[in-house]
Amino acid sequence: MLTQTLDAILNRAAALEDISTTEAVFLLQQTDPAIRTIIRDLSDKLRHQQVGDTVTYVINRNINFTNICEQHCNFCAFRRDEGEEGAFWLDTAQILEKTTVAVEKGATEICMQGGLNPKAKINGASLPYYLKLITTIKQTFPQLHLHAFSPQEIQFIAREDHLSYDGVIGALRDAGVDSMPGTAAEVLDDRVRRVICPEKINSETWLEIVETAHRLGLPTTSTILCGHIETPQQQVTHLEKLRSLQQTAITNNYPARITEFIALPFVGQEAPPSLRRRVGRDQPVLEDTLLLTAVARIFLGNWILNHQPSWVKLGLAGATEALKWGCNDIGGTLMEEHITTMAGAVGGTCMEPETLQEAIASLGRPFQQRDTVYSHSLPVTSHSLPVTSANLRPGGFRR
Repeated sequence: MLTQTLDAILNRAAALEDISTTEAVFLLQQTDPAIRTIIRDLSDKLRHQQVGDTVTYVINRNINFTNICEQHCNFCAFRRDEGEEGAFWLDTAQILEKTTVAVEKGATEICMQGGLNPKAKINGASLPYYLKLITTIKQTFPQLHLHAFSPQEIQFIAREDHLSYDGVIGALRDAGVDSMPGTAAEVLDDRVRRVICPEKINSETWLEIVETAHRLGLPTTSTILCGHIETPQQQVTHLEKLRSLQQTAITNNYPARITEFIALPFVGQEAPPSLRRRVGRDQPVLEDTLLLTAVARIFLGNWILNHQPSWVKLGLAGATEALKWGCNDIGGTLMEEHITTMAGAVGGTCMEPETLQEAIASLGRPFQQRDTVYSHSLPVTSHSLPVTSANLRPGGFRR
């Protein structure tokens, strides 16, 4: 019976049909290594059919502009109260200095997110901090893609400044934000959210803000925080909501869509003790993350083409392995990562382009630098590996 059910699901997926949520849960419940290998092989085949063999990466810098935050998420070791040891709030000069270094290293993207600092405003009598950040970067480096401000930050700004989500997103877009990180999603199941992030926006609000961004022309990414207290059913519920969100954007012909999916496994080493004790481990279980990665490709791949692991959370070896489980992108160089590192991750805070290239090449796959939204490839300007026709994919990337 198990074999018949598995074969039926795999055959439908191999025919590029969407599998159901029940079928996806069935796949996530498989513990036999031989069956997991079959699921891996299918995800790799679908990746090949949907996006080809080239593995992409982006040269970017991550800037966390403050760790002062009003919320107390149970998985977060990054946040601080104002005045607490280790608290910081960068001014525009510091942001510009970090951005300048990134440009000198070949960055095409700045990814900018931070804590929810009540003193940071977008307009009115208070300091227009968010708009200053954007204009400082874009006026100096107009060529940079600014990937900034999660749905949680959008809701926070709207609340603090008494604005609509449309108003906030439109203002940020007009100031120079080019796309929105799909973080703060955690798990889009409010039973889970009430435990791990009770002060955060609920699932409905996250989905509303991301759909608004698509409608207003801002592409977004999508993520899941996995491997803590959530069940396979809740993981698939999350994936189903992402698939539906993308289908809505396509059906309504919105000018922007979800560009990628990233599985972010929970790192608990330095997390608050309540959730750490409940989960019972400090580092991600690679095998479980890889299975979810493969099932995400099978479930989402017809709608969200690009899938990426987190080398920060899994380490470079783990992220390289994920390229066999349905991923076609290895992520960004980041240059500076705080949030996951402060939680106790062992993957590091920065990757050189050459290191990412070598990891990709170790699998016999070609590599290519990309832009943020996967709309076209970029020339490889710095490399330790020979650039040959095998490393380059003419004609850019399928969207």
